[in-house]
Amino acid sequence: MLTLAPVFSNHMVLQRNKKVAVWGECDGDTVSISINGIEVTASAEDKKFQAFLPPMEAGGPYTLTVKEGQGEKQYTDVMVGEVWLAGGQSNMELELQNSFEGEKELERADQEKVRYYYVPKKAWVSDELREEEKNSTWECAGKEQSGKWSAVAYYFAKEISRKLGVTVGIIGCNWGGTSASCWMNREKMEENKKISSYVEEYDAVIANQNFEEYVKEREEYIAYQTEFEKNVSHYYETCSNPTWDEAISLFGENKYPGPMGPYSEFRPSGLYESMIQRVCPYTLNGFIYYQGEEDDHKPNTYYELLSALISQWREDWDDDTLPFMLVQLPVFQNVGEMDFKNWPLVREAQMRVYQNVKNTGIAVILENGEYGNIHPTRKEVVGKRLALQALYHIYHMAEKKEAFGPLYKDYYVDKNRLILSFDNCEDGFICTGEVTGFEIAGKDKEYVTADFKIEGNQIILSAEGVSEPEYARYCWTNYQEITLFGTNGIPLAPFRTSRKDGSCVTGSRLTNEGVM
Repeated sequence: MLTLAPVFSNHMVLQRNKKVAVWGECDGDTVSISINGIEVTASAEDKKFQAFLPPMEAGGPYTLTVKEGQGEKQYTDVMVGEVWLAGGQSNMELELQNSFEGEKELERADQEKVRYYYVPKKAWVSDELREEEKNSTWECAGKEQSGKWSAVAYYFAKEISRKLGVTVGIIGCNWGGTSASCWMNREKMEENKKISSYVEEYDAVIANQNFEEYVKEREEYIAYQTEFEKNVSHYYETCSNPTWDEAISLFGENKYPGPMGPYSEFRPSGLYESMIQRVCPYTLNGFIYYQGEEDDHKPNTYYELLSALISQWREDWDDDTLPFMLVQLPVFQNVGEMDFKNWPLVREAQMRVYQNVKNTGIAVILENGEYGNIHPTRKEVVGKRLALQALYHIYHMAEKKEAFGPLYKDYYVDKNRLILSFDNCEDGFICTGEVTGFEIAGKDKEYVTADFKIEGNQIILSAEGVSEPEYARYCWTNYQEITLFGTNGIPLAPFRTSRKDGSCVTGSRLTNEGVM
């Protein structure tokens, strides 16, 4: 029987200007694939085949026909354009219908040349996953279809499509609350001692686990948590002044994320197997990625973790140049929670990845966070800044001064003053309110709030009691108001002048690792 990977369906988008992988299973020895006058053949081995269509210009709609003996599959309304995979956790997952002014956007979504394939969300490979895959399909943009799409990915694709004049397809492959460790294989983590703890900790949990008891506990958790979340959701929708403490007192313990084990979506490598591998090696132009919140308890190793994930995906797609556009975390702090100063370390790791890993981009959205809300709903700015990164780095249709706000470059000391210089702010800065967040320290590495002055594209810092400054940092906090921007409206990216300045995580969010 002739079958193709589930990601092939009507309305799909194929990547332009690259050879396009087509794969599946068949009973015969040879398969032929044709589209728009092009035909290729492939030999089957152990009932599996893979063929490559030659590079094609953007266009369509076409019909893709796959034949094997008497069997034939036809896929209609196929477009050739740009294809990106949207990975990450809940802020990439947040649906267009739940985003700021998302309902307004849905009213006009059918005007956009954007399409979407949502990888079925199952935590392990099973018959249930295979059944869902059979019903999965590419969707065209529209009011009824696009509501559950990633808002960030939609706005990214919309911007790219309008700039390039081609159809853009997004493969949505994300899951809320997930660590980057969920999205790569065990071996990649085991070979790096800085991140192997993700696997080691999981193995310790399941070492003496009774599988039947685990399954029962999981089923009980799902039943309990479904009711709990329904009640809490109704409470927040109907109560005039809801609080989390009152919700807990009314409806009981929040048991999320449930028991860890072989069926947990949060286990290392799980979603790599049940989601990433199910769409690999569908031909792409790159990845967009918004994640890091779930790894804030291990911020000192996030650079290695994210670098390993990028390496993993590029290896799987057999292309070590595949672009990877990432989102730097914005400001955030829970109400009533102390400032652990762990998010600055994650943001720094993300910036280091951009600076050190080839073919990457970074969307700085520092001001887009909200106090007490880890899921800010204004996703259009995120999608557009990701698009600017792609338009600058990949498509060469934007200038650097459009894609970036000010980035820290260097500093020097003049007596009791520390003078900072920045890239990408030739026109200076814009202040939208009182500027806070600059700190300096002397040899003792004890930071104090700095007085600052802007002179062109330089910022001059000083502080009473710091006669010989050696270190500086900006926005080294989980949350603060952001009021300093480049003239293009993109904020100054957070930074510190040295990773040897003694900055570390404070409080209980540091677990199972040391500090720098």
